[in-house]
Amino acid sequence: MKLVRDMGFMVMKELRTEWRTKEILTAMGVLGILVLIVFAFAFPPGSVRYQRLAPGILWVAFVFAGILGMNRSMAQEKEDGCLQGLLLTPMDRGALYLGKLLANLIFLSAIEALVAGLCILFFNVSFSEGFGLFVLVTLLGSTGYVAVGTLFSAIAAQTRFQEVLLPVLLIPLAAPILIAVVKCTGAILDGSGFEAVAFWVKFLAAFYAVFVIGGFLVFEYVVQE
Repeated sequence: MKLVRDMGFMVMKELRTEWRTKEILTAMGVLGILVLIVFAFAFPPGSVRYQRLAPGILWVAFVFAGILGMNRSMAQEKEDGCLQGLLLTPMDRGALYLGKLLANLIFLSAIEALVAGLCILFFNVSFSEGFGLFVLVTLLGSTGYVAVGTLFSAIAAQTRFQEVLLPVLLIPLAAPILIAVVKCTGAILDGSGFEAVAFWVKFLAAFYAVFVIGGFLVFEYVVQE
């Protein structure tokens, strides 16, 4: 119960901070929309390539928006010694990690909903036939991605090159997730059912479990200087 209470405290702290500043969501939203606009102008209106390219374009927007959000989220903790203050409290370090993870996931999910809606508008694609499956794949992929990103953003925050180091560390390790979610999203847009993406969904679930548990266990050592 203490773990859940500490985690809830971290999530509420993140949400209250963002409610006051609107800093993370604004930056993520602008970047995600700009990515879509750039790709929308790269191809002529009504191009048949959109159906094939939409999954990759969509997840490129998600990935870059997520990097920006997680980078800024941990940078806020380093400013004015906030992270040190949290470490001096009796809060469980694993709860600190899970709270940051859940808050980052909430922010990313909000931007994903916005970007996915604009993707449907710009590229004339539809997720109506496999909407539930698309939500499941996006949730699993985003959670695994944020689990890795939250851990590595804490590592990068300890260095002088945080903005550069996080993408260098995160994108190669998260590449299997990105391959899986793009494959699944493409199959969903083609009208395929769960059988066509069952392997990738199981892979995403395994990746999610490994990195959430691993991040929970090692986060204490990551944030200690």
